[in-house]
Amino acid sequence: MTSKWNYCPLTSDEQKLESDLAKRFSATPPISELLVQRGISSVEEAEKFFHPSLSDLHDPFLMPDMDKAVNRLNTAMGAKEKIMVYGDYDVDGTTAVALVYKYLQNFYSNIDYYIPTRYDEGYGISKPTIDLAAEQGVKLIIILDCGIKAIEEIAYARTLGIDFIICDHHVPDDELPDAVAILNPKLEGSSYPCSHLSGCGVGYKLMQAFSISNGIPTTDLEGMLDLVAVSIAADIVPMVDENRIMTYHGLRRLNANPNMGLRTIIRICGLGNREITISDVIFKIGPRINASGRMQSGREAVELLVARDVADAYAKGRAIDRYNQDRKELDKRITDEANAILEERGEMTNDKKSIVIYNKNWHKGIIGIVASRLTELYYKPSVVLTFSNGLATGSSRSVQGFDVYKAVDSARDLLENFGGHTYAVGLSLKEENIPEFTRRFEEYVANNILPSQLTPLLDIDAFLSFSEITPEFLTLLRKFNPFGPGNNKPVFCTRGVMDFGTSKLVGRHNEHIKLELVDDTCGKVLNGIAFNKASLFDHIHSRRPFSICYTIEENKHHGMTGNIQLLIKEIHLDN
Repeated sequence: MTSKWNYCPLTSDEQKLESDLAKRFSATPPISELLVQRGISSVEEAEKFFHPSLSDLHDPFLMPDMDKAVNRLNTAMGAKEKIMVYGDYDVDGTTAVALVYKYLQNFYSNIDYYIPTRYDEGYGISKPTIDLAAEQGVKLIIILDCGIKAIEEIAYARTLGIDFIICDHHVPDDELPDAVAILNPKLEGSSYPCSHLSGCGVGYKLMQAFSISNGIPTTDLEGMLDLVAVSIAADIVPMVDENRIMTYHGLRRLNANPNMGLRTIIRICGLGNREITISDVIFKIGPRINASGRMQSGREAVELLVARDVADAYAKGRAIDRYNQDRKELDKRITDEANAILEERGEMTNDKKSIVIYNKNWHKGIIGIVASRLTELYYKPSVVLTFSNGLATGSSRSVQGFDVYKAVDSARDLLENFGGHTYAVGLSLKEENIPEFTRRFEEYVANNILPSQLTPLLDIDAFLSFSEITPEFLTLLRKFNPFGPGNNKPVFCTRGVMDFGTSKLVGRHNEHIKLELVDDTCGKVLNGIAFNKASLFDHIHSRRPFSICYTIEENKHHGMTGNIQLLIKEIHLDN
């Protein structure tokens, strides 16, 4: 689907600020424009943005209930109570469990961890697991990346003498569980400055507060920020404020001295001889950790992340890599099947504003990925359902700007369970309720989605000529890393570019274009790649001008900067 190109020029006040920043910071206009777009209004703020410091992390005790959580944890350790660290089976949950368990192990031995299976136990805490914890003598459960809606389960645990500390980041309901402490920056009335932490990020703040309360230097904890960085990237939380600081330092750890389990995955991915970026985490490292919970058991991912023996870690890493290969095959098959159904429905041409699709034979661990792919292809909020443990269970994904959590919430009376946030929701319901849920979901979306939200929008950060892509420009552009929502990789537009005469079709079916481009501002030839744009090749090869939107990528090997490449997002043919 072709995107609408969107560029919002700076206001007159912003132009003045941009000019001032350019002079005072010795930055080129495109760089100073990018700074203004990110809310930077002074050289001091720019310095903090370019050099994220751990000293700028917020006081963890600003989070409501943090003092209660730390006091209960200290009491449990002082009384030698059995502690269980419990978490979700996805990347965020498994990294959170690994971080909290591994850090507390430095000071306390009567501790274990637990990850539920996606297929037998499902999401969150369950009464059978609480019974198991009681049999093992557990008195305190630290639950990570879930738990905010476990009202009945936590009430039941209290009758067995088990307390809960909840570390969650999902949207809470009006009624909250009766836990000793609920750490969630999204709680109503919370004044915690960073409201969009990952689940692992909330766990990190608990460990930070624990260290402060006990006078423990945080050096060892900071050495675990690679786990937090992986959770932030994989869970696609906003890359601003604390998230950006923790990811910046976590990436440095990933590249210098990563967690043994992560080092194994890095090696298996073939990333060992290059600089690891957020993209590597999102597309290579994260999916492998996730594959464990999708295909088998998330516990295996935690076993990898807390491993201390190199041979053991490598064996677990290879097993998880095989799960990822299986996941890819299932992903492709189910996505193809879903597309065939939607094409038969005429999804591209009908007036419906949403997609709800159900197949009881689809693999539960893959449907979230399929929902994401359908949303990208059809640009509609999508729900994909399968059958598991007697219920239709599924995942929903959304388009930019539309709150799918509210859409699912509008039909909550039809649901057995649901939870999530603005762009991703998990849900379950009785099979007979699917038709009415489909109708109600579509009704809410149709009445609330804006027409502009049904067309993909490609935001342009700045117009750029090839003469402006200098070594100095690239040096400053690198400092905008790490990228993510709220600090997206800049998208540039250059008008009137032309083929140098050497562009060619590449790919197994000649579906991509390897570009060599020039513009009229300099004699520089820039390389680019345009995926799945072969239909435009004749126009491009005719040496007629066209406009491109792109991000700037750098090829790095053994830490050395190589040639840059323009990753072409879209091409407009000039008349």
